[in-house]
Amino acid sequence: MGVIIAVANQKGGVAKTTTVHTLAEALGELGRRVLMVDLDPQACLTYATGQDPDSLPISMHDVFLGRVEAEDVMVDLDTVKLLPSSIDLAGAEIHLLTKTGREFALARALKPLRNEFDYILIDCGPSLGILTINALTAADYVAIPFQCETLSDRGVGQLLETVGDVRGYTNEDLQVLGGIATIYDGRTRLAKQVLADIEEIHGLGVLSPPIPKSVRVAEAPGRGRSVLAHANRSKSAAAYRELAKTIEEAL
Repeated sequence: MGVIIAVANQKGGVAKTTTVHTLAEALGELGRRVLMVDLDPQACLTYATGQDPDSLPISMHDVFLGRVEAEDVMVDLDTVKLLPSSIDLAGAEIHLLTKTGREFALARALKPLRNEFDYILIDCGPSLGILTINALTAADYVAIPFQCETLSDRGVGQLLETVGDVRGYTNEDLQVLGGIATIYDGRTRLAKQVLADIEEIHGLGVLSPPIPKSVRVAEAPGRGRSVLAHANRSKSAAAYRELAKTIEEAL
């Protein structure tokens, strides 16, 4: 049965989408069967894979409304697969708020697919709304990307509080896989201090290695390619490959 990992942080701009996309490709290179789930109405992951969210006939929006099964919206991306999003997903979020058992909608949708994949990676939007709660309820683990800057400490703390609530109400088995330091500039004192504070203040283990800051990484989503495809020999690509191995060893 596949391992489900929610990649979440309500703070935007911490490279959640890039982390999901690149980790999925890195795990695919290792021969693993990987499914990505775009759970953000902004559809950044869908766009970053070269898909046009506005032209998709069906997406996760239709899955949440019960019109189709998750398998029906799956997009084959060669080495990995994707359950795409669109702006319509914002409407699905409103729809879920009126439904009994709304926190379990994603878990129900993914259940038939778990045996087909080794890993299911969920890209959560920058909020702690019902879609993120669905991701945390469906997941075995949560990974928390964070940028090594001052405000990251607060965002991590808020998410860990939400993880505690989810454990209490909808998914008592949810485990924190660890933090992922992104956009990391090891030359600065601030980056090193935030990295140390995350572990000391929140007891959050940080998965190694940190992902170094890179213009090539920032370019990749706009080209509809992963970091591994766009900057295959970069330090950031090497770091994501090593991170994939770290996660495999941890699980």
